[in-house]
Amino acid sequence: MNRSTVVIGIAAAAFALPAAAQMSNAMSSVYIGGSLGRSDFKTPSETDSAWRVFGGYQINRNFSAELGYHDLGQVNFVGGDRDAKLWEITGIGAWPVAAALSVYGKVGAYYAKSELHSSVVPSGDDTNGGLTYGFGAQYDVSQQLGVRAEWQRYDKVGGSRTGETDIDVLNVGVLWRFR
Repeated sequence: MNRSTVVIGIAAAAFALPAAAQMSNAMSSVYIGGSLGRSDFKTPSETDSAWRVFGGYQINRNFSAELGYHDLGQVNFVGGDRDAKLWEITGIGAWPVAAALSVYGKVGAYYAKSELHSSVVPSGDDTNGGLTYGFGAQYDVSQQLGVRAEWQRYDKVGGSRTGETDIDVLNVGVLWRFR
C-alpha cells in the first residue's frame, strides 16, 4: 500500500462522515483519546512501551471511524535498535453486551516509518503501508467518558532496509466524546 492509497482512504472517510452524521445524529459524536501499552515486534522478538493518540467519529452505537498516531517504541538487538511510528485509519464495529459494556472489532490501514540504527549492518529507514486489525472491549463510565482495553496487529511493518515484521500491541486507553 502506498502513500497515495492511504491519503485517498483518509479523504474518502472524511467526506463520508458528515453524510453518516445526518443519518444518525442522535447517537453520533466526535471523540478523542489516548492509550498506553506494550508492543511486541515479532522480528527480533522484543517488546517495548507504546502509546497512541486518536480521534474518531461515532456514527451510531455500533460503528465508528478513527484516525490515530501510534508510537510503537524501540527494540534493541545485538549491534543496534529499531523503532516504528505510524498513522492509521480504522473502522470499528461494536456489539453491546451490557448497558455500558461493548466488545468491538477493528480493521483498517496504516502508514509507517521504521528506522534501523546499527553498528553491524547499514542503518536506514523504510516507509510502508499495510493492514491493521484488532479487537477489544470498551466500558462507558458516562456518556462522555469511555475506557478501553484492546489488542491490535500491524502486518508487515518495515521494508528492505529495516526488515519486515508484524507488530502486536496490547493497550489500555480512555476516550472523551464531545456531545
